[in-house]
Amino acid sequence: MIVISYFTIMISWYQNFPLSMDPIAFTVGSFSVRWYALSYITAFLVIYLVLMWRVKKEETKNITKISNDKFQNRKEIQNTILDFLLVAFFAALIGGRIGYILFYNFSYFLSHPLSIIWPFENGSFVGFYGMSYHGGLIGILIGSWLFLRWKKINFRAWADFVIPAVPLGYFFGRVGNFLNGELYGRITNSPWGMYFTGDQTSLRWPSQLIEAFLEGIALFAFLWLMRKKETMKGKMLGVYFIGYGSLRIFGEFFREPDPQIGLIFNFCTLGQILSLIMVLAGFLILLSKKPKK
Repeated sequence: MIVISYFTIMISWYQNFPLSMDPIAFTVGSFSVRWYALSYITAFLVIYLVLMWRVKKEETKNITKISNDKFQNRKEIQNTILDFLLVAFFAALIGGRIGYILFYNFSYFLSHPLSIIWPFENGSFVGFYGMSYHGGLIGILIGSWLFLRWKKINFRAWADFVIPAVPLGYFFGRVGNFLNGELYGRITNSPWGMYFTGDQTSLRWPSQLIEAFLEGIALFAFLWLMRKKETMKGKMLGVYFIGYGSLRIFGEFFREPDPQIGLIFNFCTLGQILSLIMVLAGFLILLSKKPKK
């Protein structure tokens, strides 16, 4: 009986845990910093540190070999990594915002165009609600291509180097979604469901944590193991597209569809359709020939 009672208490604590979370980490005067923002900053730093570790372990030979002798020493590579991540960060913000507008809520922003760039509502700062991963990905690809072309660095070689570290950033991003109480899952009768502030009457899958494991930990582990294989040279981008897209399609079955869109064909979400396109693009990358040196 004691064991059963203890188990019941733990399950109750687990299911109600999101209701006790404060999305605000700390406040300075009238300015509040959310865990969500700190999670994304942490994601940026973790990716940077992992790439620095790869430089320290001299896992950059392929870049220096086919990038027009651009890098003469380790310091130049480290500086380029930092510049690249800053470009990718802002490209992701711009692309993610534009992607959300075009893919998820075009009619609303067409009627309220000022909401695209105006973070205030009724005199209060509300920020920019709505970001699209797939839009952010497109933004990063465009920004990266322009940056690497300007730096005269081989795109595929650089992608092989950067991509294995990227999923760790997703892990912290999804944890940020969880701490912010957003993007929760579909209603479930499973004891693994949780109550969220947006719906305190129904148990819902903690889809943010499910995606954090799939897109973050699982994908990172796979890409990290693949990073040194000769057969993966020039192909890591394609493997990443297929891996992320497939895991996202599976994870979306736990996630509540966007209310303004719902289920498409009463079966799949828009995120799953965009991820399927991503998977197909990954196969095209794998089948394409490597560009000449």
